[in-house]
Amino acid sequence: MSMGIAVVLFVLYFLNVSLGAFGTAAFLGDVSEMLLLAVSGLFFVVTILKREATAKDSTDKSKS
Repeated sequence: MSMGIAVVLFVLYFLNVSLGAFGTAAFLGDVSEMLLLAVSGLFFVVTILKREATAKDSTDKSKS
């Protein structure tokens, strides 16, 4: 779930940057763009930490 949110937010960020680069009106300002990228990164980090915890639990159970 959190990986999906991270991907959607990053796609929105990328779309905004692409629109701004090609001369059409970007729909987000600088601060909004920064916050969108930060929240996307936060959700990505949460996903990675959850997956690492799950992997650690499965390896700990297999060692026992």
